[in-house]
Amino acid sequence: MVSPENSFAPLPQPDTAEGGPRLTGVEIELGGLDEARCAELCARHLGGVARQVDEAIWQVEGSRIGGLKVYLDTALRHADKTALRDAALSLGREVIPVEIVTDPLDRDGLMALDDLREALRQAGALGSGGGLFFGFGVHLNVQVASDRAEAIVPPLLAYALIEDWLRTANPIDQMRRVLPFAAPYPRRLVRRLIALGRGARLGHVMDAYVQEAPSRNFGLDMLPVFAWIDAARIESVLTSATSARPTFHFRLPDCRIDEPGWSLDREWRRWRTVERVAANADALAELSQGWDAAHAGVPLPRAFWAERCGAVLTQRGLADAGGGPA
Repeated sequence: MVSPENSFAPLPQPDTAEGGPRLTGVEIELGGLDEARCAELCARHLGGVARQVDEAIWQVEGSRIGGLKVYLDTALRHADKTALRDAALSLGREVIPVEIVTDPLDRDGLMALDDLREALRQAGALGSGGGLFFGFGVHLNVQVASDRAEAIVPPLLAYALIEDWLRTANPIDQMRRVLPFAAPYPRRLVRRLIALGRGARLGHVMDAYVQEAPSRNFGLDMLPVFAWIDAARIESVLTSATSARPTFHFRLPDCRIDEPGWSLDREWRRWRTVERVAANADALAELSQGWDAAHAGVPLPRAFWAERCGAVLTQRGLADAGGGPA
């Protein structure tokens, strides 16, 4: 267990180009509690007033971490039509998660939210493993340091290179592997990102992403930040559900809120590992060369590259995602 003083350790580049701290918005999907109960618990433990907006939407105003929204998530209604989706929707509230969405938070805010996580667990909140059709996640909206290529491209390349290892080191729930909301990047995209390199022009990277991964349903969803930078360039793949914002939308992590040993810091560490790799030019070069070599012939299982990637990260002292302090 990470001690409080070591939780939510700073990112390698902790501030924006303007000099302020990079903030992180958090989205937590959970079951076992309805919207009203979640909002009541948020207000009780974080202060503020819970107010019902409509039948399925609540807000908590004036808490010590800012505003929160609490609502019934309807993402499953927009999934591709499958027997699994229809079966899940037929069960209604039993499988459609309640979602808690925060304002952008600093480190103190993230720590306070983690305290709320424990209160929700004790009140009966359920996570990904709490039911057959549960596939609940935690999304981190990590503010980018700037709109320049050097702040955007290396983290994207780093994530693409270590994603298979992230999924192996801390496996996501089986249901989330089946549902379409946190798919792995296509190998075609990874290959193109490697060819472009960490010093690539941002426009070239955006073009490659839109051509090879024209969806929001990936473990790292780049469409919101790309829309914030140049919406016209990616207009062909934007929908009304894409809100332009200056954040990496990291949607890989599970919500394991009902497990006593789990914390939001554990998922923060996954993203911090991405940025630590991004900040290490030698590690990026070695991983890029290794990925190309491992994928030069017959396609191999993702676990093969995950093992090789993990060896590189361990050797360079970067394999701390979900483990002990860095």
